[in-house]
Parts: sequence; structure tokens; C-alpha cells
Amino acid sequence: MPHGYRYGAWHDGPDPLAPPYDVRAALDQLGDHVLAGGTPADALRRLLRRGLDGAHGLDEMTRRVRRQRRELRERGRLDGTLEEVRRLLDTAVGQERAALFPDPSDDARLREESLDALPQDTARAVRDLDGYDWRSPDARATYDEIRDLLRREVLDSQFRGMKQALESATDPAGQEALQRVKDMLADLNEMLASDARGEHTPEQFDAFMAKYGDMFPDQPANLDELVDSLARRAAAAERLMRSLTPDQRGELSALMNNALQDMDLSREMQQLGDALRSRRPDLDWNGRARMTGDEPLGVGEGTSALQDLADLEELESALGQDYAGARLDDIDEDAVRRALGRGEADRLQDLRRLERELEEQGYLTRHGERLDLTAKAIRRLGQTALRRVMADLRSTGEGAHDVHDAGRTGELTGASRPWVYGDEQPLDVVRTLTNAVRRRSPGAGARRGVRLAVEDFEVSETERRTAAAVCLLVDMSYSMVLRDTWGPAKATALALHALVTGQFPQDALQVIGFSSYARELGATELAGLEADYVQGTNLQHALMLAGRFLDKHPDAEPVVLVVTDGEPTAHLLPNGRPWFAWPPEPETIALTVAQVDRMTRRGATLNVFALDDDPRLTAFVQELARRNGGRVFSPNADRLGEYVVSDYLQRRSARRRRAG
Repeated sequence: MPHGYRYGAWHDGPDPLAPPYDVRAALDQLGDHVLAGGTPADALRRLLRRGLDGAHGLDEMTRRVRRQRRELRERGRLDGTLEEVRRLLDTAVGQERAALFPDPSDDARLREESLDALPQDTARAVRDLDGYDWRSPDARATYDEIRDLLRREVLDSQFRGMKQALESATDPAGQEALQRVKDMLADLNEMLASDARGEHTPEQFDAFMAKYGDMFPDQPANLDELVDSLARRAAAAERLMRSLTPDQRGELSALMNNALQDMDLSREMQQLGDALRSRRPDLDWNGRARMTGDEPLGVGEGTSALQDLADLEELESALGQDYAGARLDDIDEDAVRRALGRGEADRLQDLRRLERELEEQGYLTRHGERLDLTAKAIRRLGQTALRRVMADLRSTGEGAHDVHDAGRTGELTGASRPWVYGDEQPLDVVRTLTNAVRRRSPGAGARRGVRLAVEDFEVSETERRTAAAVCLLVDMSYSMVLRDTWGPAKATALALHALVTGQFPQDALQVIGFSSYARELGATELAGLEADYVQGTNLQHALMLAGRFLDKHPDAEPVVLVVTDGEPTAHLLPNGRPWFAWPPEPETIALTVAQVDRMTRRGATLNVFALDDDPRLTAFVQELARRNGGRVFSPNADRLGEYVVSDYLQRRSARRRRAG
């Protein structure tokens, strides 16, 4: 028979033909936060908390979880079992008195006296009536309800849903169900003991679940999941007991212990509790909870409420992502579905996909607990910062320069040379095609055409044009954060980096950050950089590093741009350690001025962009300009990028005019 094909909807994971996930909008939002001075990790956390494309993020989920916690606390109070036992006890005693009242015998009067002598303590009263010979069948039935209630509550406090499974332990079906519970506890304790000895096998767990799986509605997949579920509930039951008053706790403990002894389960339950506590000591076994509602909750219901509260608190902590190395994978999707519904679980998947795609598409990379932007992302951020700067320049009419012909070269010399990356010289078409034809194999037919390779390209040599070695010195001291100038300074550095590397690759650029120390900064490091939360403005060290960079480019025109909000307050000691003093010591000023003079002898012009109008800073930069011949600018922080980029472009235009 001929083979055929059948087509249908794809049901096995993501659509393999779906287009790549578009994360550009997310990257732009990340970039906004980074350009404002934040780190990539903070930017990603902020994006995931706020959401994207009109859909909410983790903050809204957290708000809903908090609302559920509040509603759960207001649902009821935890002494419901005691209240119900007392009501049943009073009802049984009242029914017995009604049966005794018409009887004139001495036996009836003695019985009434014994009822009058019952202690106020509910547990003791229930225990004293344990051997009482009830006259009233209704009273006996009511008293038996107390026993059934305590049996169910004791087991429900450990095994969720057991209360409904044991609605009555007095009829044959109830007795059979109770015996099955006893068998389950014995088998469970044996399995835990076997695991403690290292003898447990998956087959043993499978056999246990095949026999008793209906008693565990959460359907654990292995012994660890079963232990985790039982331990969380046992810890919640312990917190419930500790949340009662001492008198209430004493009465309820006595009632529950009597119920365990009555069911011959005291030893099994104690053994299980000890095993769970030893395996999960990290749980909150000693805490207390506060329930503020009016509805009385039984022990099982109260335990469920406290367990749900603990789960919501844990989910809220995971949604907060406020710890080192936090990832969305840390959030339990099942917990989100239980607490908030399928829609929020799907939203969590969308956020996870966004986080994953940012990494898989090469915009973010992780190094342990640190998150960094890749070079690909830095280029986009730098271009974004540059576009904003250029837009501001065009709107203000400042910084006139011709960018469109920035790639033009000098006059042709008639010679050519192989093309290398970054060349601005015009392509020599004739030599390029000639190289391709010569490289073609002799047997290749003419109809196949000429195939170009990278090594075929040649460019026409032109008269040499002066290149520049540009140093941008950026203040990273704590005062930059306090004055909200760190974000604009970082955005300016990225914009200048994008401009130089993208449009003027023949120019060399070095960004140097300085606080108590100075250090060279690469583009990827710059994007994730935070200001140094230390005191000190060590311009001396920054100028030393800038001088070393300029000395590596002796044929380039030296350009030094300084962005700072304060006068020098630190310098290097002979042992290489920084020295800080406020007000600045004369030695700090003298050593810094000495570096300025060295820059002047190199022929480097220092232009300073002062971000504060402090008189001491103003006096210092004016003296610097007088000694060096550079200029001083005092821009607002939000226009720093315009000033720096405009200054660079204007000076480059001047170099081109001199070279022409």
C-alpha cells in the first residue's frame, strides 16, 4: 500500500516553526534602567517585576498572594475543635440530665451529682465520662461524636483530607477505614526506617503508593516528596498548637493524646513525628500564627490554613526575587497555579521564556550569581544612548558637525592595499575583481561567474589623516550617586563608546573610572558598573592611567575628557595605597596638578565637565584650565551626553580641517 502522511496540530512542546521570540522591547527596557545607572541584574529584576507589553509581572502576583494571605488569616480562629468538643459535651450532659430528671431514685440523684462534679477542664471532663454508663441513648450518641471528632481531627492534622475519609469510626465501614489507616502508618514508618538504614528502594515506594495512594491527594512522585508534604503539614500542626493559649493548648493536647491512645496510634504517630522532624529540621516547627477571623476552625482545618499560609509566605518570598542569584526557575509553578490559578501560571511561563530568550539570543550572560550584558547588548545600548544624545543635539541646535561624511578619507595616492576591518578608504573595484579572477581555478567555466572572498578586497590608499587617542575619565565616587549624576555619566560613556567604535574606528578610546582608586573600564564592564560606595576622588591616579594609554598611541592626537562632581580628595601614597582627606590636603592638589602638567607636556588638552557648582571645585577646574589650556563646561546632568559628544565631534572636525 502507498505510504501517506497525516497532518494535525502540534502538541509536543513549543511550535518548532514559530519565529524567534522578539526580545528587543525587553532589551530596550533593560537598557533604560542600565543607562539610568543600574546594573543588568537590577534591570532584569525590575523588568520581571513590572512585566512587559502591557502584561503584569511579579509585583502583581505578589500583591495577589498578599491579599490571599490576609483573607486566609481573617477566615477563622484556631480553637474550633475545643469549642466543638465543649458544645458536644454540654449537649450530652444536658441530654443525660433530661433523662435523669423524671427518675426519683437515689441512683439518678447520684448520677446528677457526678455530672455536677465534672471539672471545668474540657479534656478532664471528657476523660472522667469515659466510663460513665449513660442512661440516655441520645447522650451516649452525642458523647460518641466527641470520640469520632477527635479521631478525625487528630488524623486530619497529619494527613490532609483524612477527616472526610473517617466520617464515622463506629460503624463497620468506619472501623475498616480506621484499621487501614493504622496499617498505612505502620508501613510508612517501616519505609522511613528502611530509608534511614539506606535500604529503601523505589519499588518499595511504588508498592506503598499502589496500596495507599488514595490517602495522599497530592500524589507524591517519590519518598522525598512524600516526606516533604507530611513534614510541612506536621510543622503547621505544631504551629497551631503553639498559637493557642497555654490553657487551650493543654486541654487540646490532652484530648488528642486520649484519642491516639483510644485508637492504638500513639506510638505510631510519635514515631512518624520524630522521623519527619529529623528529616526536615529546616521547617518552622516552633513558630506561631495569628488568625483573626470569627469562624471557629477545627484542628484539621486550622492546620490546613496554617500550611496554606506557610506556602503563600514561601511563594511570596520566591516571587520577590530579593536574594543573590535569584531566577524565575526558583518559583514553584504548581504553587502559583494552586494559589493564583492557571492564568498566573501561564504568565510565569511567559516571564521565564523572556528571561531565557534574553540569554539564548545572546544579550545576557551569567557568571555564577552575577549577570552581565554581552557585547551584542552593549552595542545596542550604546547606540540607544547615542541616538538620544544626537536627537538632543539636533533639537537644541548645539554641537554643529557633519556626521554624514565622517567616513570620507583624504586625497588618493594611486596605490592600493588589502582591506582590513575598520578601513574608511574607498574600495578599489578593479584590483578587487582582478584578485578574484586570479584566484579562480583554471578549469572554472565562464558561466559560473566570479566569486568574491574577503581576501580579494583592496582599498585605495589615501593621504594619512590624523587619528585621536581619547580618554574619558568618569568620577565613580559616592557623591555621584547622591547627586543623581552617576546614571547620566554612565550613559555618556556608553554613547561615546558607540560613536567612536561605530563611526570612527581609527580613533582609540579608553574609559577610566576613578574614586579612591582609578581603573580602566571595558564596554561590557561599564554597562554593569555601579558607582563605588566609597569616599575619595582620585583624579591623580586617573590621569596617570590616561597618560599610559596616550603613550601607547604616540602618533594620535591626545584628547582627555574629565567628568566629575568634586575636587580631588585622594591621591596615591608611595606604597600604592590611596590617601583620602577632606578638605583636600595640599599634597593631594599638588600631585594632581603635577599629572595635569604632564598631560600638558604630552600636548593633551583637558576638557572638564563639572557637575556641581561648589566653589572649591570651580576654583580647581579654572586653575586646571589655566595651566593646561583646556576648557571647563558646567552642564546639567541630563545634558552631559550632549556636551561630551559635541565636544568630541567638534574637535574631530577641527582635526580634519587641519589635515585637509
